[in-house]
Amino acid sequence: MQKKAAEVKNQSQRPRPRTREGLVLKDGTAKTRIVVVTRLVREARFQKVTRRRVKYAVHDEKNESHTGDQVRIIETRPISRTKRWKVVEVLEKAKI
Repeated sequence: MQKKAAEVKNQSQRPRPRTREGLVLKDGTAKTRIVVVTRLVREARFQKVTRRRVKYAVHDEKNESHTGDQVRIIETRPISRTKRWKVVEVLEKAKI
């Protein structure tokens, strides 16, 4: 019986949210940024390494990130139709 109680307790915990690092591509709208995350993928057959990228619509509550900045984003509850990520921190400001 004690074992089952421990299992139930572990199952009720939420999984750790995913984090990504990417580059701010657009900052035209208020509190929303478009962040591009690039990753390297090795092809199974020929072992060629290719780049794949995904664009995320990200919520930036304080409007602290701008185009060209390197940011860390975290998965969150749905904020709008497209936004499911938010900015955690600005890692590096743009050099412009």
